[in-house]
Amino acid sequence: MNSLLRTLLLDLIPLLWLVWLLYWWLGAGHLKAVARRESPLQGASHGIPLVLAALLFLLPGRDLGALAAPFMARSWTGYGIGVVLVALGLAFTVQARRHLGANWSGTVTLKQAHSLIRSGPYRHIRHPIYTGILLAFVGSALALAEWRGVLAVLLAAMALIIKLRREERWMLQCFGADYAAYRKASWALLPGLY
Repeated sequence: MNSLLRTLLLDLIPLLWLVWLLYWWLGAGHLKAVARRESPLQGASHGIPLVLAALLFLLPGRDLGALAAPFMARSWTGYGIGVVLVALGLAFTVQARRHLGANWSGTVTLKQAHSLIRSGPYRHIRHPIYTGILLAFVGSALALAEWRGVLAVLLAAMALIIKLRREERWMLQCFGADYAAYRKASWALLPGLY
């Protein structure tokens, strides 16, 4: 394999994440006004672990000691599976965000005239954006095949669970029995598991 093709292949995952971040940033306009928002300290409780998880992928491996050791044999197959999981996970988040529409927010927020969305991926999963992000982290970790990727997945899962638990409480307060019924009929994050 020539070096240009190899470089392009190895840059696929960072490119997918960059395109996703650009879409996420550009799509942040035209949202409903905020009625209630988590405090900065509450936001930090899930934001800091998520940033640390992302940094584990961005930092050079030589600076991470044992965390840069492989947890499995590196292969093009593992890398390819990782790329597919990243692409599927990020695409799932985009689909979920499109269904949320003007209700979306990067923080735990209730909007004015907030709607309980149960269409698209929200039909079965209450937090499909988090499911997609977690799948993309798993794909990134498989492609990297280093222990820092495993730690990043664990940190991301912890951060997303902290955030979704707060959202669950707020949605239950806002929508009452409707949300309680929705909770019984759907999964929070992972089908069949959580």
